[in-house]
Amino acid sequence: MTLLDRALEKSENLFSDGEFITKLSSLVSLVTDSKNSMSNDDLTNYYSKGLLGILVELGIQTKIIDNPIKNCPPFLIGTRIESPKLKTILLYGHGDTVPLQQGQWNDGICPNELKIIGEKIYGRGVADNKGQHLINLLALRSILKTRKKLGFNLKVIFEMGEEIGSPGLFELCEQHKDYLKSDVLIASDGPRVAIDVPTLFLGSRGAINFELEVKYREGAHHSGNWGGVLRDPGVRLSHALSVIADKNGKILIENWKPTSLTAEVRDRLKLLPSTISETLEIDENWGEPKLSANEKLFGWNSFSILALGSGDINIPVNAIQPSANALCQLRFVVGTDADKIISSLRDHLDRHGFEDIKIITDNAINFEATRTNLNNIWLEKVEGILEEFHGDKIHVIPNLAGSLPNNCFTDVLNVPTIWIPHSYKECSQHAPNEHLPIKLLRDALLLMTNLYWYLGDND
Repeated sequence: MTLLDRALEKSENLFSDGEFITKLSSLVSLVTDSKNSMSNDDLTNYYSKGLLGILVELGIQTKIIDNPIKNCPPFLIGTRIESPKLKTILLYGHGDTVPLQQGQWNDGICPNELKIIGEKIYGRGVADNKGQHLINLLALRSILKTRKKLGFNLKVIFEMGEEIGSPGLFELCEQHKDYLKSDVLIASDGPRVAIDVPTLFLGSRGAINFELEVKYREGAHHSGNWGGVLRDPGVRLSHALSVIADKNGKILIENWKPTSLTAEVRDRLKLLPSTISETLEIDENWGEPKLSANEKLFGWNSFSILALGSGDINIPVNAIQPSANALCQLRFVVGTDADKIISSLRDHLDRHGFEDIKIITDNAINFEATRTNLNNIWLEKVEGILEEFHGDKIHVIPNLAGSLPNNCFTDVLNVPTIWIPHSYKECSQHAPNEHLPIKLLRDALLLMTNLYWYLGDND
């Protein structure tokens, strides 16, 4: 048995002896809802009670850093330097989650108590992101226990505010740029393209949330006494939304259309399976015409209305409402001028006669769009290692369809980013019944053990 075989066996045994389940259970039991946490101490517990043990095992010198932004969650950073001559890999993860959504899960499932049903593991954070960064840490531990070294230097960043827009992460990277200096970021988040094929992506779509508001007066007025002579904010807002995207979801603002869907990107996307999901039927005619489904997801922008309201739909009254609101979002790829998204919207609405529509961007969750160059040497290296272990071609996408704080690494630390997700699209991320199949977790752990082994210096 080779040393690599022994490392893989150690990772395999984490499932057969139950240690992986025990460790993941302990992480899930720590409630880390960054949106509704009572204090930053609740979130910091994830570092001290959740991660510290395995970080110590890995010989990582850690420190908890206060967030540069007041009253925002702290960060954990750390280093393990084996030799200044070796390459340095940066690992990132986030321990915070979306709200538990207690009472909305299937019967018998408590979101902060790990539950195994059949071949799936349920619990808040299993997929996003506790299970994913636990896999990477345990793979590193298997390597270290086997050959007594990693063969590369390791640096880590963990945060507890990704689900609220990663406040302070950009500033943290700026302030600790020298401490975090690395050759590449290798991290895990998001879903695979297909559950049984490893995926690698190089960045993420950006996201900007904003609210549209129409407010004409104080209080509602009887629709019989006033209907026909008072402007209805719901009608006005509905028409305003219709000039942002047409009835089939095509974006109608020219400055919201990207310039980065190049032939190189198209060629990569053509290699992906054309079937987006085995369980959810997509709407072929929705979105930008003449683009494939993968081009729409990974190479184009999408506009969504996240919430829409005027009055109370559960208790309607015969009255003209005083106001109407829509919470909206634009997901955008590189090649979109992010600084002009809101100003372009303002100009577009004004040109169509909707000067009365107010755009509210206060406290919006924003992520920048990023994408490491497809010709990057780290992509070639990691892709080759993953394909050899998998025994076939893997899926490479230019960027995740979702959003991540990837610009903190590419723009501030100036490192290429390689993301290797350990989840799948049907995991119910951000929803009740979040879960992952045990087989996917096991396969991902072996995949990462093999990857870290070959990225290390084996002399």
